[in-house]
Formats: sequence, C-alpha cells, structure tokens
Amino acid sequence: MACAAVMIPGLLRCSVGAIRTEAASLRLTLSTLRHLTLTSIMKSKRKTDHMERTASVVRREIVSAAKVCEAASESPSVKSLRLLVADQDFSFKAGQWVDFFIPGVSVVGGFSICSSPRLLEQERMIELAVKYTNHPPALWVHNTCTLDSEVAVRVGGEFFFDPQPADASRNLVLIAGGVGINPLLSILRHAADLLRERANKRSGYEIGTIKLFYSAKNTSELLFKKNILDLVNEFPEKIACSLHVTKQTTQISAELKPYITEGRITEKEIRDHISKETLFYICGPPPMTDFFSKQLENHHVSKEHICFEKWW
Repeated sequence: MACAAVMIPGLLRCSVGAIRTEAASLRLTLSTLRHLTLTSIMKSKRKTDHMERTASVVRREIVSAAKVCEAASESPSVKSLRLLVADQDFSFKAGQWVDFFIPGVSVVGGFSICSSPRLLEQERMIELAVKYTNHPPALWVHNTCTLDSEVAVRVGGEFFFDPQPADASRNLVLIAGGVGINPLLSILRHAADLLRERANKRSGYEIGTIKLFYSAKNTSELLFKKNILDLVNEFPEKIACSLHVTKQTTQISAELKPYITEGRITEKEIRDHISKETLFYICGPPPMTDFFSKQLENHHVSKEHICFEKWW
C-alpha cells in the first residue's frame, strides 16, 4: 500500500492506516543496501565528516531500509523526519545516532535519533531533526526529501541511557545546546516512558528526577518545546526544565515565559544539581561540552557520571 499524504500546515504525514503495511511493503534489496553502504562510505571518507569522525565508534551490524513517513518544520532552520524502519531487528538505545545513507548522495549523514525507543517498538518508527547546512545529507533532507523517499539507516554511538530494571536509581541532568537537544530529547522521552511504566505496572527501572537545561539563540530555535513542556506538566514532581535564549529579539510568549532565562546556562545552575546519584548528559557545540564536562570534573564528579557528545 502506498503512503497517502495528508497535508497539514508545516507537516507531511503518512495516513495512519498505511503504517503497519508500509513496513512489510518497504523494499530495498540486500544487494542495493550493500552497494549503497559501501559506496557511500568510500566516497564519504574523502573528506573529514561523520564517517571519519566516528570511525572508531561501535555500530550495530544491521543496515535497514527506511521510508520517510512524516516531515515537519520544527524551526526556521530545522526539519524533522519520521522514518518507518523495515527491519524488525533494528533497535537503538536512547541517545544514539544513525548513519544515514541516501541513494544518489555519496556522503553519509550522521543524525541523532530524537524519539524514544518505545516509538520504534510500538510503531516501527524513528524521528530525526536535521539542521539546514551545506552538508549534502542535510541539503537533501531540506531540499529534496519527500514523503515515500527511501533511505537506509544503521545505529551507532556510545552516548546513551539504557538502565536495566535492577540498576540503582539515578537522577539525570541533561545539558543541551542548539540541535544538541536531539539525543537528549530521546533520553528525556525514554525517561518519561520509564516513569509511565513504573506508575502503571509498579515494575521496571525506578528513575529519580530529570532536569533539562536547554540553550538556543531564541525561542523559535528551541526545538520540541511543546513536547518538553508537556512532559514537565505530565510529571511535575519528576521532570523540570530551564530554557535559555542568548539572542532573543522578540517578546516571549506567556506560556514559555516561566521557563525562559535570557542568557547562557551558567556553571552555578549545573553545580547546584551535583550529587553522587546524578548522571550528567551534555550535547552541544564543542566549546560548550568541553566547558561543562571540565567544570563537573573540577567539582569532583566522577568521569563515569559525565557523558557528552559534540555536534559539529
């Protein structure tokens, strides 16, 4: 069954009835996937890019075909995609990224997954959010990609949150800059799923509190802010957020104002959340990740409790 497009302002979406049959009908042959993967890797290595920067990072073996099922503008510079993943053995941990193979594009993209693993389990979909740049995969997402576009994806990355039911309870502090929110949103959504499971079944991992610090240029560049605030309101005793804007020139809406601080995330804000039970996840531009990871180390936070990933 073909994907039927439903036009909504700023959004393209597959018809709901098509989703379950799409996974079965999606076809990229094994030989096509192998050719696409090897060709893209060889050509991609001609430049310093995602494949070279992550050459030593662990990846899963599965390269799965996937089809674009939804597309939306998350901000003036960021477009989100939902992909229907064909391979039933494809899985990921909250915080990981995918190698993004595009037919006809020689460079391999590297995009963090921003959805929860639960979405993949239930609907066989993953969500990505891609910032506009001159990098060929990003250009393809913004200028060429349409509903039903077929790609291939492979999971990689050592930055993730994947607690097991018997693990000790931990608090989370998530520190995001710009599109660095993507893997941290995946972790935040996964944490919310764990809270729901605990409330409904009285079993599973018992997570502590979660505090998100998120900085962007202005409120229009704060991605997924409605989703974030919905989680804060759903779990007011467990999830909190502090949203920072560094170059705001317009009036801040009444809905956002209680959560907004004008200016950068400060060392003191983070220091106030240091404890032996807290894990810190940081993702943003290299100067930001370097600064906060170093400050945490200076305050005697164990390196095992500091996880960071830089976006380029």
